[in-house]
Amino acid sequence: MKAVNILIAPDSFKGSLTSLQAANAIERGILKAASCVGVKVDVDKVPMADGGEGTVEAIICAAGGRMVRTKALDPLGRETDSFFGLLPDGTAVIEMAAASGLNLLKPEERNPMKTTTYGTGQLIKAALDYGSRKLIIGIGGSATNDGGTGMAQALGVRFLDAEGKEIGFGGGELSRIAKIDVSGLDPRVKEAEIVVACDVKNVLCGPQGASAVYGPQKGATPEMVKILDENLRHLAWIIKRDLGKDVLEVPGSGAAGGLGAALIAFLDARMKPGIEIIMEITKFEKKLKEADMVITGEGSTDSQTLYGKVPLGIGRMACKWRKPLVCISGSLKRGYEALYAEGITAFFSITSGPMTLEEAMKRGEELLEKTSENVFRLYFYSR
Repeated sequence: MKAVNILIAPDSFKGSLTSLQAANAIERGILKAASCVGVKVDVDKVPMADGGEGTVEAIICAAGGRMVRTKALDPLGRETDSFFGLLPDGTAVIEMAAASGLNLLKPEERNPMKTTTYGTGQLIKAALDYGSRKLIIGIGGSATNDGGTGMAQALGVRFLDAEGKEIGFGGGELSRIAKIDVSGLDPRVKEAEIVVACDVKNVLCGPQGASAVYGPQKGATPEMVKILDENLRHLAWIIKRDLGKDVLEVPGSGAAGGLGAALIAFLDARMKPGIEIIMEITKFEKKLKEADMVITGEGSTDSQTLYGKVPLGIGRMACKWRKPLVCISGSLKRGYEALYAEGITAFFSITSGPMTLEEAMKRGEELLEKTSENVFRLYFYSR
């Protein structure tokens, strides 16, 4: 009997499981189901990510390479342990969340008026020190709203006030900028190809901008949101005047509190959906074409998944090759039904009964394995 070829490609279940842990749990469930019904299976695991936490692990797991440990400043300027990935061809993979992520702060520490992307700039510098001249930078999960000024400062850019003094850290400082001096920018940046893994299309300012949409989850009050939005607009005006680059309305410029804008303005980076980058690196389409069944998942599937999240990208490719695709998620919320039209065959939630979010996250691995086993018992019996 020919073995059933199953491709497992989940995103992380944020706060509960990495994408690799999720893939392993799904695999265990599939193998249990196959054992019970006497079916032979070939499982191929490709942990996925979209630019946020887990991007480095997912890419290294699929493409090889190693993790490079280093130090960087966290969002509040404290030294912390950090890392980036180094692929066999010398490409560096950086996730800004490893230095400037919301996960590095306690809830009471969140304050986008003060948080900085300086640590992300340090990771870029460390990658350049290792000789990397192609960098993939994932910018999901940020704790910042500083327009990427911290990142640029770490690479030698100076943001000067009216008295010629450098501004401090955080989105609250941007209104002080009178001049941008790029003469000290690390010259190696010009030699590098920089690709930004970004799953959002938000512009820098306005109702759909960085501050209004993402500021509150980073600790911004309504009053702060207004100040931060005005400050980012001021930064964009100075960038246009001093650098000749208009970043205000560029899709993705508002990602990571405006880090997207800074990467474009100072590093000449180009934006690309994170899921597409990982699919290319992992040769995902080839793997999918050979699969009989594909399975994905994420922490919460809802209307936001339509904005470039992992299940959407996999769904569209599964639709292209007419492959059945099951999405198993921590929860299914309003709007997930729209993804049926994007190639996802069926959806399942791992919660088996009434339980708190805390309990579901704590038991995520167990629940994902059990749900996968149940799904594939049905699938195998129906073949």
